[in-house]
Amino acid sequence: MRVPVGKGFAGSVAQRRQAVQVEHVDESTVVNPLLWEHGLRVLLGVPVIAEGELIGVLHVGSTTARRFTDEEVEALQVVADRLAFAVYVDRTRSERAAAAMLQESLLPSSLPSADGWELAARYVPGAESGVGGDWYDVFALPGDRIGVVIGDVVGSGLRAAVVMGRLRSALRAYALEYLDPAQVLGKLDRKASYFEHNTMATVAYAIIDTTTHRMSLAVAGHLQPVVAVPGEPARFAGAPVGPPVGFDLGTTGRRSVSVDVPPGSLVVLYTDGLVERRGQDLDAGLERLRGAVGPMEAEAACSRIMATLVGDQQATDDIALVAIRHSGGTS
Repeated sequence: MRVPVGKGFAGSVAQRRQAVQVEHVDESTVVNPLLWEHGLRVLLGVPVIAEGELIGVLHVGSTTARRFTDEEVEALQVVADRLAFAVYVDRTRSERAAAAMLQESLLPSSLPSADGWELAARYVPGAESGVGGDWYDVFALPGDRIGVVIGDVVGSGLRAAVVMGRLRSALRAYALEYLDPAQVLGKLDRKASYFEHNTMATVAYAIIDTTTHRMSLAVAGHLQPVVAVPGEPARFAGAPVGPPVGFDLGTTGRRSVSVDVPPGSLVVLYTDGLVERRGQDLDAGLERLRGAVGPMEAEAACSRIMATLVGDQQATDDIALVAIRHSGGTS
């Protein structure tokens, strides 16, 4: 039985968000026919509210005429509040489990391989936020190219994970159609703005050409990847940073940058959970990361970066990390 908010007895409780008594139960006052067909003559209903959200209505009735006292109204509201708390806890637990399963299913089960190139990655859910919208993706593209994505959907929990999954799938589709990462992010921005209302995400998308040893990179509100070339200090990629994806923020166009990745070089993409700490300046975290990145094997780089920036402390926010090394050899 569906009862519209504002209509009938239960609908009135839901609309007013306060106790309502009905002293005459029939089709003119109650939508659900089961209540009057069972001989109920009076009803008392209270809202069930969890974390400010109405999740239902709890009501009791009597087959004899009577007036519910203030004490009875308060007692029923106490029951509704306890029920709301139990439902909230159960739903939160279920949503976290669902979000974790969804996140795990969307992360690459394996990374593509290419002669002369090494790839490694890490993902750690935040201890405080739980599973959120951080993601990474690495996939082979036609023409001896590798697509690498790192992103962060604003928010956490099941909704952020669902949006992340849709953006991930859309980006893969656009990556097959467009050679320029900036075009791909532009299409993703249009999709997110039109279909994912009130959603925002930061994304960095790189295409590595394993033949020319060059990386094309576009950044939408995301932190800059770190590039370490043998014989030089590690540096940030220096790509033009466009606005995040969503809300039609990128309508003025996006730009890509081309970066040389000679043999021995390492490229690191990451989300802000790796470098942001409460009470610490972001620039300090970025400098710690830059200092930890060097021209080393991709797997060793991930281990060193996680040990340096996270260590034995629990990550408070999601962390996604991808390392790509040009180890040399033939392409």
